[in-house]
Amino acid sequence: MRSFVSGHRADNPQDFLELALGTPVELWLGAEGESDEERAARLDAARDILADPEFASLPDDLIRLATRVVDDHPELFNVVPLVRPARRRPVRRGAAA
Repeated sequence: MRSFVSGHRADNPQDFLELALGTPVELWLGAEGESDEERAARLDAARDILADPEFASLPDDLIRLATRVVDDHPELFNVVPLVRPARRRPVRRGAAA
C-alpha cells in the first residue's frame, strides 16, 4: 500500500514525517556528527520557521503526532509502568522527637 501526503508519495517513514511536517526531520532532531556551528545555524533556522505564522501550529501538530505514535505503537518505546515504592517515614530519635 502506498502512502500519500498532500499529493506527494511517501516511500518510507522518513518521507512521511517530512511531508506531514513540511520540513526535514533533521531540522528538528539534528544530524549525527554536526558541529556546534551547524547546530547553531539549524536551531536559528528552526526559530525562524516557528516565527512564521504559517507554522504557528507546528509544535502542537508535533505533539499530536508523537502522542498518536506512542498510542498506536507502545512496543516501540518498551514502556513499562514503574511501581512507586511505599514512602518510609524516617525514624526519629533524641529529645526533639
